[in-house]
Amino acid sequence: MAAPLTRHLKGGSYEGFDIVPEGIEWCHAHITTKYSNFQFQLADVRNKAYNPQGRVQASEYRFAYPDSSFDFAFATSVFTHMLPAELDRYVSETARVLKPRGRLLATFFLLNAESLQKIESRKSRINFCHSLEGFRTSDLRKPESAVAYPEEFIRNLFARHGLTITEPLRYGSWSGRSPFLSYQDIIVAAKD
Repeated sequence: MAAPLTRHLKGGSYEGFDIVPEGIEWCHAHITTKYSNFQFQLADVRNKAYNPQGRVQASEYRFAYPDSSFDFAFATSVFTHMLPAELDRYVSETARVLKPRGRLLATFFLLNAESLQKIESRKSRINFCHSLEGFRTSDLRKPESAVAYPEEFIRNLFARHGLTITEPLRYGSWSGRSPFLSYQDIIVAAKD
């Protein structure tokens, strides 16, 4: 996501973090060396699918940024790999670091009547066949591989953390929907 923004972000800064060391190393080598306003850091957060040896639980991770420091944040294919307590923490932390009226763009696999019908009729590209407490996954051994949440749960979570969702939601193609904007479902929200 950072690479295309290098052509557009003039006079501002970009702060990125990820739990995958190779991704951070690539960004340092290919982006920061050319664009000093783009910085990246490794977050050594545990995730069974992507960083099983991580030192910090995602549900306890504090973003390394001061309160109210960002106009815009995005989390693409982040919340789709988090369990409920971890998701709650990351949404809370995102709200904390956003300035008032700051915006968040986040992607999800959202469960609602249409996506559930498509999953049940095997039209979905991901078979979220395992229902666990408050979410669905496609892999019981590594639930974080792909996580889907009820849309209403996400709406309530955002509201609880002071994030107002901008309608309409943009549903993705993952469930077999058409038309679509992207693969995952997109939510844009603003900090109250």
